[in-house]
Amino acid sequence: MKSYLITDPAYYRSTPEALYADVQTAITRHAPDLLLYRDKQNPGYALLAEAFVKACSKREMVKGMLHGDVALSHRLHAYGVHLTSQQFEEIKEAKSLGLYVIASTHSEQEITLAIANGADAVTYSPIFSTPNKGEPKGLEDLKEIVGKIQTNIFALGGITTDEQVKQIEATGAYGFASIRYFIEN
Repeated sequence: MKSYLITDPAYYRSTPEALYADVQTAITRHAPDLLLYRDKQNPGYALLAEAFVKACSKREMVKGMLHGDVALSHRLHAYGVHLTSQQFEEIKEAKSLGLYVIASTHSEQEITLAIANGADAVTYSPIFSTPNKGEPKGLEDLKEIVGKIQTNIFALGGITTDEQVKQIEATGAYGFASIRYFIEN
């Protein structure tokens, strides 16, 4: 099962040098398959994204993704881009630029739309209780979706323990994505 580490500015420092070091530490500690640089508020996002992509490119098996910015992902030679459920119309452009695309989804209809637009994978959330993210979908719902839709689905939301990761793996999901799991373990 694939692991997808998502950064959060609350846990990662905000200078290029410090972010680079933090990402290298996270890679060494957790060996995730994919990493996402996500910071929705920082006006210096592009500069930090550059340091993030460089940190990821130093490790052969690590694939660095940027959040929500197709042009920047392409310009910095990121592995891919993670688009929100409001950005599905950008999937085709990202694919035409050679980017791997993960799309955020919260329903079967959104998954179907993301796939129709060419997404390589989706996150499906929230699986477990997560602050400010609404009612959790739960493992049974995830298992049903995984059995019904043939695409790479990353479970997301409230994943903080190894036991939860094992439960997700039992659903047949392609992988799991988390912020806190990689901070707390």
